[in-house]
Amino acid sequence: MPQILDFDAFLQAPGPILDARSPGEYDQGHIPGALSFPLFDNQERAQVGTCYKQVGRDAAVELGLELVGPKMAQFVRRAKELAPEQRVRLHCWRGGMRSGSLAWLLETAGFQVTLLEGGYKRFRQWVRETLSRPRPIVIVGGMTGTGKTDVLRAIAGLGAQMLDLEGLAHHRGSSYGSLGLPPQPSTEHYENLLALEWFAFDPQRPVWIEAESRQVGRCRIPVELFVQMDQASVLQIERSRPERIELLLKDYGQADRTELIEATERIRKKLGGEKTREAVEAIAQGDLAPAIALVLDYYDKTYQYDLQRRTVARHSVDVSGLDALAAAQRLMAEAARRFPHADPTVQPAAETEPSPL
Repeated sequence: MPQILDFDAFLQAPGPILDARSPGEYDQGHIPGALSFPLFDNQERAQVGTCYKQVGRDAAVELGLELVGPKMAQFVRRAKELAPEQRVRLHCWRGGMRSGSLAWLLETAGFQVTLLEGGYKRFRQWVRETLSRPRPIVIVGGMTGTGKTDVLRAIAGLGAQMLDLEGLAHHRGSSYGSLGLPPQPSTEHYENLLALEWFAFDPQRPVWIEAESRQVGRCRIPVELFVQMDQASVLQIERSRPERIELLLKDYGQADRTELIEATERIRKKLGGEKTREAVEAIAQGDLAPAIALVLDYYDKTYQYDLQRRTVARHSVDVSGLDALAAAQRLMAEAARRFPHADPTVQPAAETEPSPL
């Protein structure tokens, strides 16, 4: 008989996680790291579901057996490829017939099988519960082009806990945010990724997070996490405007011009027709600095508006002339000075001398 575990124990059990749901269900969202191992493909699942609704359970079970029977040896061969030690963790949507059927088959073939109690549905409940757990947070804000993402990654490199909202979303959070990045996950899968990160953090140490709106591209930050972020104190990075333009040139200078123009056109209504035309012409000519300067006017106004609606403590940290590592050291020193929850286990190295960007 397979062992049935709740998610915390299931996460620690040996063997790869095999997801018995259909490929379409898997693509919508899955346990990070799980491998698609569908009992039915998308069409077969639809057939069985229709049969269940129109004829009944017994007929649907018989149809399922007809569809699965010819594939049984194939399932075993594939499982041996994925789990040479013949230990697997297995789940379906609710911990029902799909995972139960595969568990019987694989145990018959000599596998040690662990099932997830309640299936993927229970995992999604775990996601909501996990994201609701409070953590001390330090928010890093700053206008577009201040290098927040690079600074946060340097902070993580110094040993602090950092939640990379943009990295997990494959998006930089603006109209230009998807350029050069992989496709975004669904919001459902984004929540799954965030929850596993959140679960792994030490609750006694702060988590550094970049200030974001609710949407990171098409991915929506879970409300449980966003409420905590909205109440956290903010360290606001300050840089000179020329430095910001230079940093944005490094980020987008090699981007496809057509994609840059399309991204600029998407904010035409907010940027204004004349400024959009000027920016597009500059991009078409390969002269990105003037285009960036025009677009910054719009994003700066948006950022200032957001500042006015927030009531949390906000502390400015000037990092002009500093590279990402030196800026990270300065922010960590400022956090240690200002916040009682500053990380006692991470000691920022002495600040280096300012270096040109």
